[in-house]
Amino acid sequence: MRPDPVDHVDPVVDLVDPYGRTVRDLRISITDRCNFRCTYCMPEEGMQWLPRSELLTFEEIERITRVFVERFGVDGIRLTGGEPTVRAHLPLLVSKLAALDVDLSMTTNGATFRLLAEDLRAAGLGRVNISLDSLRRERFLAITRRDELERVLDGIDAAKEAGFDPVKINVVLERGLNDDEIVDFATWGREQEVAVRFIEFMPLDASGSWVRDKVVSQDEIVDAISAVYPLELAPARGAAPADRWLYADGRGDVGVIPSVTKPFCGDCDRVRLTAEGQLRTCLFETREFDLRGIVRGGGTDDDLAAEIVRAVGTKWAGHSIGQVTFIRPNRSMSQIGG
Repeated sequence: MRPDPVDHVDPVVDLVDPYGRTVRDLRISITDRCNFRCTYCMPEEGMQWLPRSELLTFEEIERITRVFVERFGVDGIRLTGGEPTVRAHLPLLVSKLAALDVDLSMTTNGATFRLLAEDLRAAGLGRVNISLDSLRRERFLAITRRDELERVLDGIDAAKEAGFDPVKINVVLERGLNDDEIVDFATWGREQEVAVRFIEFMPLDASGSWVRDKVVSQDEIVDAISAVYPLELAPARGAAPADRWLYADGRGDVGVIPSVTKPFCGDCDRVRLTAEGQLRTCLFETREFDLRGIVRGGGTDDDLAAEIVRAVGTKWAGHSIGQVTFIRPNRSMSQIGG
């Protein structure tokens, strides 16, 4: 007796760029909208939001993500924005992506996370990063242009209560603005049992006022903390963007994402999908590849896979910040999905 026929399943093929790096991480922006107006991300007024019809639907996001997972073995998915929690029915999207059996995480400003934490956890969200750039109310207001510090702190509490572990806190440092809070954040992170991750200020601010002098380097950050709380360097990060240090007394760790002073491009394993379905191989890339057009134009999964391969084939060695060859993207952070 002949065995029952089975559906053909394409074998998983590694998605390797021209420099031998294998893509394992997909960052998905699900909206360009945000309820904050952080100075390093977008202007105070005048943002032109994408028409909702141009945003990828949940079904389109799921389909594109499934190609990445099933064809190329991508196993890490991070949802970003804008601010992802302003997208309606977010737990539904999370449940669709969690069904793909990936490491599913999200970056949020935390202001409304209390309302969603339990539902997102139940839907399958595994990890969460919450952005917080100052522990001082007036300074928080100056940076975000919103008086929401207490709600963000409550959102962090809600994340812990819902069982997210670890809860990571992203702190963008800018010299002369909040760099005097480095040790304050280290102390607070130890007390709250959250993992603080400092991020070097990058040239994606909406005003275009970035200069290198505003960058607080990884070395400065680590020196400031270790003078108060001795640190021990953790094992190599691999493809993760943050270098980590363990507190010598065993009370957690602290990390730095040194995008400018010690770029980690050589280990980069990620690509990005914008809210309107454009594939980018780097946060600072100037080229985009239109996956939405393939989906809405009747293209097959093979067509999507071929365009993904073509895009990754153009991935460059690094972003070249600080070099004469650097070209600033013509989009701000919120429009790219940072």
